[in-house]
Amino acid sequence: MNEEIKTNRAPKALGPYAQAVKSGKTLYCSGQIGINPMKGKLVSDSNVEEQAVQALNNLKEVLEAAQMTPKDVVKVTVFMTNIADFKAVNEIYANFFAYNECLPARSAVGVQALPAGALVEVEAVARKNN
Repeated sequence: MNEEIKTNRAPKALGPYAQAVKSGKTLYCSGQIGINPMKGKLVSDSNVEEQAVQALNNLKEVLEAAQMTPKDVVKVTVFMTNIADFKAVNEIYANFFAYNECLPARSAVGVQALPAGALVEVEAVARKNN
């Protein structure tokens, strides 16, 4: 049985989809972009680092709504509108997952555009082992 996970501590979905869906012990998180959930807009129009920090914070809030943490994340996909931002985003990503004993698997993909003019988007799959 699937359960929709939602929280007002992360941005509302920009379309007809859930922030996350929990199926058994596995959580499938939709992509998070750098929208400040209180203001409803991107934290910056042009600063990929600020957007990456906010996107990961939004992901953390969705995880917490499902009683999970970044330590439960097993797979991440990072989308960037400029693959040249890889190094900057990678440093922020590394700090976010620094406390994981086992880093999640990851893909990083350059794309032409992202919703709401975002520069970076992060989606994840998490699994609770207990």
